[in-house]
Amino acid sequence: MIGAGSGRRDDLPLLLGNRQSAPAIPPPSTPVASGRPTPLLLQGQDYVFHAPSGCLDFQERIHRLGMVIDTDDDPNPCVLVLARSADMEMNELSIALAEQGIRMMRIDADRCLDLALTIYTDAPLVELDRRLLRPLLVWRRHFELSCMPVDPRTITGAYALDQWRTVSDWLSERPDWAYVNPARTTGHLNRLTQLSSAAAFGLATPRTAVTTQPGRSRPGGGACIVKTAGRHLLEPRPGVQHGLFPRPLDTARAGDAREPAPVIVQQYLAAETELRVFVVGDELIGYQVDKFDPAQLWVDPDAVEVTPTEVPTKLADKLRALARHWHLQVAAFDLLVAGGEYVFLEVNVNCDWRWFEHRAQTTDVSDAVHRWVAARFGELLGAHRGR
Repeated sequence: MIGAGSGRRDDLPLLLGNRQSAPAIPPPSTPVASGRPTPLLLQGQDYVFHAPSGCLDFQERIHRLGMVIDTDDDPNPCVLVLARSADMEMNELSIALAEQGIRMMRIDADRCLDLALTIYTDAPLVELDRRLLRPLLVWRRHFELSCMPVDPRTITGAYALDQWRTVSDWLSERPDWAYVNPARTTGHLNRLTQLSSAAAFGLATPRTAVTTQPGRSRPGGGACIVKTAGRHLLEPRPGVQHGLFPRPLDTARAGDAREPAPVIVQQYLAAETELRVFVVGDELIGYQVDKFDPAQLWVDPDAVEVTPTEVPTKLADKLRALARHWHLQVAAFDLLVAGGEYVFLEVNVNCDWRWFEHRAQTTDVSDAVHRWVAARFGELLGAHRGR
């Protein structure tokens, strides 16, 4: 059975099974005991993943090796990606764009400390490794400063984080560039805001409460799921990610204990199956996801069945309308199918799709994303040259 707390595959680490050592950041000091119980979402959660930080981008590597002669365009029009090294979707996009002669430049949060970078404020230009580039389309995803290999407890670490936070936010909102999923409209699209908008557009949603007293909450009056109000992966040390995944609410265990931060308590819905629907422009690509337990995606991913499926017309119309409302060009919707009704769970802006394609033995989403990015870049390039 599938419940309303079903976890999201795209919050898995970007490369599974990697055991590369984390950067040499000293562990935080042992916290002083507060007498508080361990937060519910940290109890028994032993999902720890290690993300690599080496250069995996095809275009970056061949340019550094001097294997490419840049075009006569100066500055060279390009797609700018803000990500992290292990973002395999962007590594794959780099290859796809290279095949079409489209330059892609990249700034990874876990490799930015020694970057030779100049960003011009009076012109939409960037100089990277002594190459002058003109970004036309910018895509920020998985650019998490928590993966930067610095110690934020030191003055130099805090300094680097603060500088990059300011500059990356500015790069994500400059008015002279076009964006995929623009940050100025999607930056505050948390899952609580999502639920309100989805209901306004006619989608069913689970009864939901936000509370520091989960043991006293019963939205829907029956069984409930506890979920994080924030991210599903925390990165207390660069490259080391800890999972916070949905779990059933055990009121006998929770009691009247207060959580140190609010959590989501959501109505559990017994469902026949789950849908993951990717939106790429106006195109929708659906997968049916069948599993016995929300945690199965992480503890036994090979047992999860993923099957391509058609998205019903009425549901497709609502999802497209929501994507337009949120200004999303590439995103993924998670829904339950319960009693013949489609129940909205959440939308993921930084969605990953290669795992779903691997399980379903398709490349539909990758192909759609590559087509859309190339077409959008072509539109922007034509407009730029026509000035």
